[in-house]
This record gives sequence, structure tokens and C-alpha cells, in this order.
Amino acid sequence: MHWARLEIDGQTVFGTVEDDRLRVHAGDMFAGAQPTGETVALADGHWMTPCQPSKLIALWNNSRAAAEKNGWATPAEPLYFIKTPNAYNAHERPIPPPAAYDGRVMYEGELGVVIGRPLKAATPAEAQAGIFGYTCVNDMTAFELIHRDAAFEQWTRAKSFDGFAVFGPTIATDVDAAGLVIRTLVNGRERQNYPASDLIFAPAEIVARISQDITLEPGDVIACGTSLGVLPVKPGTTIEVAIDGVGVLRNLYGAEGAGA
Repeated sequence: MHWARLEIDGQTVFGTVEDDRLRVHAGDMFAGAQPTGETVALADGHWMTPCQPSKLIALWNNSRAAAEKNGWATPAEPLYFIKTPNAYNAHERPIPPPAAYDGRVMYEGELGVVIGRPLKAATPAEAQAGIFGYTCVNDMTAFELIHRDAAFEQWTRAKSFDGFAVFGPTIATDVDAAGLVIRTLVNGRERQNYPASDLIFAPAEIVARISQDITLEPGDVIACGTSLGVLPVKPGTTIEVAIDGVGVLRNLYGAEGAGA
């Protein structure tokens, strides 16, 4: 199943995607939502993020290929940062350029894990059972900010400009993450293509380890980290993150008006 949220006539509806329509549900997406019998055309609404995370956690240095090429040591545990809620952005919504920064902006195509139940100090088995599904993530980054101050790396600022945490369009359930392949296309040209098996920490282990530190709530999203092929983009660039079986996340970088 593929779960999504749409804005239609100023109202938010959610449900499962069936061909070109949304089968509307009522209740809690993560706790037994039931179909209402209503369907709406996807074309009649505006995409929203498929869930509303209390937090979006993203990993750094979780790719074997990238670590090998860049000479990074294999981490002993997941290395992660937070992208703030103002950065949440949805499929087909514009990604606005930062007003207070004119350096390089990079895309990062990633697999996103969506949490389906509260998890605290979870075992790997509990973590796996607590994964609701998977989504596409574009972890936009104002790259030059990270190391601009030698005394303090600015990960939060570099990663959390308005519209810089793009995910969606749907949450795919009943997916075997181990066989997924993540691709990023820039103006139609493939720039990233890597298997989920390239990840140093697989999704269930990521969830279990992070839950030792931070209680995870239903709807929280964890971006699993990216691999080779990250490049800067200019305004007017279309970025697509495509994962077969999960979806295609498409956005134009360089326009005002992001929204979740």
C-alpha cells in the first residue's frame, strides 16, 4: 500500500493511492485508519508530506562506497543530525533558495524510514516491527555552511533552511528495504544510483540504535544517508529521487513557496 496526504479545497485528507485516485481514510494513519468510501482524484489536490513527523533524523557517513572514496572511517554507530520542522517539504512543491546564503546547495537522494509505533530502547526485532514503511527523501544541504566556522560545525543551519527536508510523495508499506535501489535524477540526468545494501547500517539497525537515545514516535522519519553522486544545483533545476516500489519525489529548486 502507498499512503499519502493531499490538500483539497483547503482541507487535508489522507488515505491510500490507487492508480490516479486517493482512497480517503479516517482516523489515525498509524493506528487502524478505516476507509470512508470516498475517493478523490490526485490531480484535484496538492501533495503534502505523507506524514507529519515530530522530528526528521538524518544520517551522515552511512554509505560504504562514499566512505571508501572519501577516506572516511566506518562509524561504530549511526552518526546523525536533525532537520527542523520548518524544512519539511512535499512532492511537487518548490524548494526556495536560502535568502541568507549564496554558496553551493547540494541534493542528497536517500531512503526514508517512517516509524509506525512508539519506540524506546527497541531491540532490532522491535525496531523492524515498528517500521510503518518507506519514503523518498531529498536531504538538501547548504554545503559551505557546515565547516565555515572552524570552531563549530553548523549541521543544523546547513540542513534546515525552509523547504530543505523534502520527502514523499507516499509511504510504501510491505516493502523489503534490502532490495531497494535509490536513484537521483537532475534535469532528467541520472546522478545517483546505489543499492540500499550499500548502507553501513540497515534500516532496522538504525531505528534500534537511535531509539536508545531518542524516543521515536509514529510518523517520525529517518533518512538513511546518501552515497556517491552528490553535486551542487542551480536555481531552476528539477530534482527527482526515484526508488522503485516506493515512488518518485520531484521538486524544482530555486522557487519560492515551500510547504508541507
